[in-house]
Amino acid sequence: MTPKTDPERRVLLANRKARHEYEVLETIEAGIALVGSEVKSLRMGKANMGDAYAMIESDEAWLVSLHISPYTQAHQFNHDPLRKRKLLLHKAQIKRMRIKIQEKGLTLVPLALVLLKNHVKVELALARGRKLHDKREASERKDVKREVERAVRDRAREQGRGR
Repeated sequence: MTPKTDPERRVLLANRKARHEYEVLETIEAGIALVGSEVKSLRMGKANMGDAYAMIESDEAWLVSLHISPYTQAHQFNHDPLRKRKLLLHKAQIKRMRIKIQEKGLTLVPLALVLLKNHVKVELALARGRKLHDKREASERKDVKREVERAVRDRAREQGRGR
């Protein structure tokens, strides 16, 4: 079963802007260290990934600027909405990402927060920033692909009626 069609996988939060702003070269799934009130807020959909990014600092990976709203029922045990959150990756994965980021000028961008068998995971992308003309070209390609699929679908419908 592929990860995208897994029935126990639920996307809690998606960064739709990331695929427009960046050219995704490789994706990695990482665990994330959260407190209970953060998980409850995420399950309620009270989060914003707009300015979030991942960084590697002293052999540890961190997710920065992910805003998870305080959980109203947690009262004094609530969390800081913008705190740095540790990403749970193997040392070898962190080392490999650090090398790619330094050598090739790539960046780590979070694409989605996913609930997988009651564990929150972050889908990270090693990505390269797009220039304005690249963004336009990508959207034009997407439009052309959509039109071709629509034409094929309409043609199949017409052939089905003609019989």
